[in-house]
Amino acid sequence: MGVSKRMWAVDVEGSGKSPPEIVELAIAEMDNFKLTGRRMHWRFKPKNGISPIAARIHGIWDDDVVDAPELEDAADDILMWLEDRPIIGHNVKVEVDLLTEALSGWVPIAAYDTLRVARRLLPNEEKHGLEHLGSKLGLTASASKIAGGKAHSAPFDAVLSALLLEHMLRKRSEGDRREILLDADILGGAQGKLL
Repeated sequence: MGVSKRMWAVDVEGSGKSPPEIVELAIAEMDNFKLTGRRMHWRFKPKNGISPIAARIHGIWDDDVVDAPELEDAADDILMWLEDRPIIGHNVKVEVDLLTEALSGWVPIAAYDTLRVARRLLPNEEKHGLEHLGSKLGLTASASKIAGGKAHSAPFDAVLSALLLEHMLRKRSEGDRREILLDADILGGAQGKLL
């Protein structure tokens, strides 16, 4: 299975409750490992509200989403954007788990984890968290300029994940990029084997 050059960098912010619900979703398109400028951003009103702990982290409170749709009301729109494209994200398992639960029948064709890539390509870093790497590699200001906001907002984190991937793969050969991403696919190419 080959590695698609067009993919979505994805980030979600959750309600902090059990079961978790998506409060914010952002996607940023990448083509040949560079941001294209196409982005989408949604906020949702969770059925069970937002916990104060989660709200303090991502800055979204119940009052901020009182007039927002429930995720189910935007599911068709989200699926239209995500369909038939791999996704990338930092610790992308969170996005895969929440989105597959919320979007009935959707499974990405691949889910590349920038955390796995960072651990492999930056083994001497003391921490591999997105916020730390963005700061250490000088990517935070660019992410803020492109997406606005700050760490733990879905638009910012999606863009920062994309910039991180681009930074880590920039000087790699096409063959290296392919091998690194296939290794970072948390789905293990399962979708390609099913087709």
